[in-house]
Amino acid sequence: MPLKTTAHRRPRSDSGEPSPQSVARRATVGFLLFWLLVMGVLYWAMQLYLQPARATVQADGSLVIARDRDGHFRVDGAINGESVRFLVDTGATAISVTDGLAQRAGLVGGERVRFRTANGEREGRMVVAQQVRVANLVVSGLSVGTGYTGDSEGDALLGQNFLRQFDVQMRADSMLIQPRGSLGQAPR
Repeated sequence: MPLKTTAHRRPRSDSGEPSPQSVARRATVGFLLFWLLVMGVLYWAMQLYLQPARATVQADGSLVIARDRDGHFRVDGAINGESVRFLVDTGATAISVTDGLAQRAGLVGGERVRFRTANGEREGRMVVAQQVRVANLVVSGLSVGTGYTGDSEGDALLGQNFLRQFDVQMRADSMLIQPRGSLGQAPR
């Protein structure tokens, strides 16, 4: 004798309509999907909004860096060819990098030092970099301090030992870094 199988059907009311429980389940799933979509769109929009401003190289070789929403100046660069995100710190004596970045950039050895920072004292090393690049601006043989604690391993401080190689002006929401002897105009 063949076995009969019965399909499980969703309970329906006498009029053929879905039960209140199945309607509630569908509504809950729809509600959750709606809010997941809203949160995804908000996350994406915030990522776009929080992206740092880009630096612009002028025809005369000067570099204009726009101020970020948090009031700081940030610019992409490289140390010994290793990509880095610099925070321009006019109060820092030297360039400072995280230990991870120092290792990737081949900044080994050096002299052990104790740094006095706005966040207290920390230990690190002073190492000479072959090359520090910020957009089109390149300086060789600068001392770089290790042990910086940035937001991510690719963060670094761009200090005075780099900046003093150039003419630097700040106006409103931009910073102009010019090679010495450049006749470029400061941004307005």
